Amino acid sequence: MMNGSGTEYSIDAGTETYRGFVIDNIYHSPDDGDIHYNVYIPDSYDGSRPYALFFTLPGYEGLYFQGVGRNLEAESYGFEAQKYNEEMIVVAPQLSDWGETSADQTIALLEYFLESYNIDHTKVYANGYSGGGETMSLVMGKRPELFTAYLHCSSQWDGDLEVLAESRTPVYLAVGEDDEYYGSEPTKHAYDTLYGLYERQGLTESEINEILVLDIKEDSYFRERGMNNQHGGGGLFAYDENIMGWLFGK
Repeated sequence: MMNGSGTEYSIDAGTETYRGFVIDNIYHSPDDGDIHYNVYIPDSYDGSRPYALFFTLPGYEGLYFQGVGRNLEAESYGFEAQKYNEEMIVVAPQLSDWGETSADQTIALLEYFLESYNIDHTKVYANGYSGGGETMSLVMGKRPELFTAYLHCSSQWDGDLEVLAESRTPVYLAVGEDDEYYGSEPTKHAYDTLYGLYERQGLTESEINEILVLDIKEDSYFRERGMNNQHGGGGLFAYDENIMGWLFGK
């Protein structure tokens, strides 16, 4: 098959399902190698009208070498997202690391979906949790203009904030105050840096607050929800209507 730019590619479709997702599809990218992903496509999708698109990148426990579909078993973002828009395709890649290779593969897979499906380009969302957040931050430092909004969960920011600032793609940063893996300081630093970049662009406080949110959760947030681990508790953000509602309300 050919994509919109005339480059050849091929897809190996998965043959098994898990809670509505077809698992272990493989996009053979001509430039970025084999990219494994799980995908939920609503039964109502027939290509006649544009659908929203959501990419969810997992933490270390959901990478491909952990086992097919482990990201879906470990995290709920891909399932909870469906409650906010019935007309939305959900892609859950299973990549091999949380660095540049996976960032480039995420972009390649996203471009495949944008070219091959009828997607509403004003409703393209993403979240990244833990290591997946590191990957997605790199993506947002490369091609932020592809996204409507991004949710960064329990992670650190590795991407180019100046590139992100130029696009003004809305970003929500959520992390536990005492996250056992990252702490909250890297997230606070990313917020402060991005806020300063927007100030230098001449944006007002209210304008910045529309596109940039810092949400530091205290220990009580996790304990009240039955979690005694703040990093693992980042999975709770998938069930938080204030957080997920912000993402899909953009």
